[in-house]
Order: sequence, then structure tokens, then C-alpha cells
Amino acid sequence: MKTFEWEWKSFDGLTMYSKGWAPDGEPKAVVCLVHGLGEHIGRYDHVGAVFAEAGYALLGFDHRGHGRSGGPRGHTPSYDAMLDDITAFIQQAKQRYSSKPYFIYGHSMGGNLVINYALRRKPDLGGVIATDPFLKLAFAPPAIKVTLGRLMNNIAPAFIQASGLETAALSRDPKIVDAYVNDRLVHNKISARLFVGLFDQGQYAFDHASEFPLPMLLMHGTADRLTSAEATRQFGAAAPGFVTTKLWDGLFHEIHNEPEKADVLKTFIDWLDGQLKN
Repeated sequence: MKTFEWEWKSFDGLTMYSKGWAPDGEPKAVVCLVHGLGEHIGRYDHVGAVFAEAGYALLGFDHRGHGRSGGPRGHTPSYDAMLDDITAFIQQAKQRYSSKPYFIYGHSMGGNLVINYALRRKPDLGGVIATDPFLKLAFAPPAIKVTLGRLMNNIAPAFIQASGLETAALSRDPKIVDAYVNDRLVHNKISARLFVGLFDQGQYAFDHASEFPLPMLLMHGTADRLTSAEATRQFGAAAPGFVTTKLWDGLFHEIHNEPEKADVLKTFIDWLDGQLKN
């Protein structure tokens, strides 16, 4: 396996950090990773290793306002800017692997983004993996927080609030939670613009499930206290037949970081292998 890092410029001049994991030989396909709110791609080293061992290149980038990338922490000037970043990153990846099949894989906030990316941008991709996507929250956010977010989105979109993420809900593995809490590249910030964008576009994706244009592996832990497993189930039920939905009984939010992660990652690989045979 080989790993590599590089930087590139977003459409509005931010320095964006990227990392890749790949087999020593030519990969059979490329998977572009879109991570969750507050985290960074460095938390996916073990995922990248499994993908590389199976013959896939996993390439990811830190979102604007996240990790080693530029921009105010937890903020985006628009939801579309984040979709534009995904397009730019795929173009970056294709400079390394120009003739391979491409897939996108998003977790949580990243799941919201990759689902909307497929719905809105209609990309020429082999398929999508979305895990514990933020279609709806697993709890009703305080009405005052939603009202404040919408108000500030109109008058001061860069207004920052604490995300309020319950770190204990990430994984049943206490080592994962401890590492997250002590990770200097993790933050708990979210701007009014980003909150409203995710909240509204999650609903948009949910409402347009029947229009989903690509094969997708859609998975969620049933004990996720952060994003709604029921919304994922309903999305999968309304989506076309080439969308495969799997709910993992009793798993928390980061199914790739649960004690059962080997089974979860094997499901990724088996699904990808199946898509390449189609």
C-alpha cells in the first residue's frame, strides 16, 4: 500500500488538503471520500488501508473549514460551494487516475453531500456509498436554535455556534471516542449558513429519493443518536431498485469505527466488486 498527500486551490482560493491510500499496483477503481462535520480525512486511515488491500484507491480531502484545509472553521459561503469542491476534487483525482471507474463515499454530513451531489449534479460515476447520512437528525433540534440559525443565515451567515455533537454517540469503542476528543484537527463549530444548508438539503434529498440516478449502497446504524436511521430506511424504500439499503442493528453513528467495522468494510468492498462486474 502507498499513501500520498497533496494540496490544491478551491474556486475561491482556499488551500485544500488531500490524502490518498492506494495499492502498489494499478487500482481497479477510485473512491472519493467526503467526510463528516467537524472531522477530517486523517480519521479514515484504517478505511483507506482496507480499500487499498482490496485493490481500490481511496482519495479524500478535508472540507473547507475543516482539518488542514483553509477557511473559517465550520463555515461555507454556500451549500453549492461544497458541491463545487467535490467536483474540483474529483477532477484532482482524475489527474492521478484518469481512466478508472469512479465512486463517491460520504459519511454523515458527507452522506448528505454525496446524495445531493448525485441528485443535483448528475455526475458520471459508477455509484455512491452513503453511511449514516444527515438526511434528518435523530432528534428534534431545539426550535430556538433552528430559528436563530435561519435568522443569522440571512443577516450574518458566518455566525458560529457549537455543533453540540454528542461525542459518546460516535462509537461504542471508547478508544475511538477518546481519540476524537483529543484530536487537535477536530472541531465542534458550525455556522448558520452550513447548518441551514445541511438541514434544508437533507430534506430536499429525502423528498427526491425516487429520482436518485445512480447505484448506491446506503447504510446506517440503528442505534445512531445523531442522524436518523429511520430517515435512511424511508429514503431507501422510496429510491429506485438499484439502491441497496442495509441497517446495522445496534451500531452507533460511525459504523466504520464500531467493533463490527471489519464486517462493515467488507460490505463496502463486496458492493464495489459487484458494481464493477455489472
